[in-house]
Amino acid sequence: MPLTPLDIHNKEFSRRLRGYDEDEVNEFLDQVIKDYEALIRENKELQAQLQAQSEKLGHFSNIEETLSKTIIVAQEAADEVKSNAKKEAQLIIREAEKNADRIVNEALAKSRKVALETEELKKQASIYRTRFKTLIEAQLEMLGHDSWDTLESNSNSSIHAVGDLNR
Repeated sequence: MPLTPLDIHNKEFSRRLRGYDEDEVNEFLDQVIKDYEALIRENKELQAQLQAQSEKLGHFSNIEETLSKTIIVAQEAADEVKSNAKKEAQLIIREAEKNADRIVNEALAKSRKVALETEELKKQASIYRTRFKTLIEAQLEMLGHDSWDTLESNSNSSIHAVGDLNR
């Protein structure tokens, strides 16, 4: 067990003939007591500081561990968000491609339909033109016949006869 300042203070030495000067020994022991007490106080202060530093170190170690875990969790979350965003982007692209294909196919179908309708209208217009031309030619031919002149003279005499009856 280590000595205490009280042990040093209470220490008694036996006396002998021609021994040490008692006052000198007591002064020296008093100085040793003061130095020893100062060392004990300093040691306690250093132990208290060491304890405080150890507690701080433990606290900062906990913070470091928490931050490391947080960073790992944040990185995992960022990776997951990135992965989900890529998947969603791929789905959007696929959907857009499907819609684009559908729109193109619909446009092609409409284009074909319009082309067919245009061709049909051209055919009908050509048939109409031919029929109208035939009709006009037939009418012109009819106008060019001598029977028309006869009809005209018959109708003039009929008109005169009707006029005569009215008088």
